[in-house]
Amino acid sequence: MAENLNSESLLDAFSRFAVHGDTMASGKEMNGKNWAKLCKDCKIMDGKNVNGTDVDIVFSKVKQKSSRVITFNEFLQALQELAPKRFKGKSHEEAITAIYQLVEAGEPGKFGVTKPVKAGAVGRLTDTSLYTGSHKERFDESGRGRGREGREDIAKDSGYVSSYKNEGTYDAKMRDEK
Repeated sequence: MAENLNSESLLDAFSRFAVHGDTMASGKEMNGKNWAKLCKDCKIMDGKNVNGTDVDIVFSKVKQKSSRVITFNEFLQALQELAPKRFKGKSHEEAITAIYQLVEAGEPGKFGVTKPVKAGAVGRLTDTSLYTGSHKERFDESGRGRGREGREDIAKDSGYVSSYKNEGTYDAKMRDEK
């Protein structure tokens, strides 16, 4: 039967989406947010036959009454309920196989991730190679910050005056005079 066809790859897909966005998740249970993300990223929600409301209703139907998460078996049951709705022209077995293939091929996407803006004034203000004066000394040639060394004048305890340019030449000068 289609349920036993690729249960290992379905379990892998279930675990990938179950832990997405939650560092404390074990991957054995999936919450409603991750279920909706799975349906969207795997293209189970097509906007016509299956929409967000359908996905939420199926989630509420298959989960335990007092629970907020679904297990892998409940996940399979939810996919079996969505399959005929998503693939209307196919038989029940073909629809289940098709929806399993969609889930196996899906990966959690990173939609809406904020990227740094490099346009106009922002690009000029964040380019460390264009800094001048005391700000230029805070960064090395690659643009990385120097930390405390770049922010403060750290005193050298070498015994020479700070502006003395010929540090270390006194011994050579004394040898030459002898």
